[in-house]
Amino acid sequence: MSGLQCLASENIWFDKPRYDDAERRFYEGQNGVTPQPQQQQQQSSSQAAGDQELISRMKSLEVENSSLHKVVHDLRAALQKLESRVATLEKSPAAAPCAKAAPVQQKVANGAKAEEEEDDDDIDLFGSDEDDEEAERIKQERLDAYAAKKAKKPALIAKSSIILDVKPWDDETDMAKMEEHVRSIQMDGLLWGASKLVPVGYGIKKLQINCVVEDDKVGTDILEEEITKFEDLVQSVDVAAFNKI
Repeated sequence: MSGLQCLASENIWFDKPRYDDAERRFYEGQNGVTPQPQQQQQQSSSQAAGDQELISRMKSLEVENSSLHKVVHDLRAALQKLESRVATLEKSPAAAPCAKAAPVQQKVANGAKAEEEEDDDDIDLFGSDEDDEEAERIKQERLDAYAAKKAKKPALIAKSSIILDVKPWDDETDMAKMEEHVRSIQMDGLLWGASKLVPVGYGIKKLQINCVVEDDKVGTDILEEEITKFEDLVQSVDVAAFNKI
């Protein structure tokens, strides 16, 4: 369906200016006013110009609609070509090396794992020998070698990241001084981090400070006990967050 046909089928009042003109002339006749020929001519020319503009717009819409149809057709053709090319690439032999690479990598990984297990198996904790004393000596040497090998491995130190909320007594508390006192707490396995002041209400702010501790050396109870010793500045201490590292 063309643009003109679509507009012709729409329920649009294109003749409204004519009806308005007829209504105006009716009321002029009722009031004894006779329209001048010049006015009638201007009205006719204005109506003709409006009709011409409407026809021009409809033709422009038809041209634009035809152009859009062409663009859609070209896009569909390009998409079909792209799908065909992808399907061809998937079926081509070039993809075969990628499929073969996975088993090769798995074999290499298995070989590395086997070598590592072989290194561990070199230390036989239960060697046998016909001579009991010689067997005991060899066994002890191997035990010592195994223990030395294990001793070289660094021990894993459990650490935690803790965020503490240190609350003052009122809004007149010197927060800089309170933070200075908190950071003055030093102990093995304790490392202070960043801090900030967080509004609580009524002009009061709390000190929120982060620290990293070694679990075997420093606990939250010790930190709370040490911080609350500054009773002139600190009202209470709460653990805002506790995360294992």
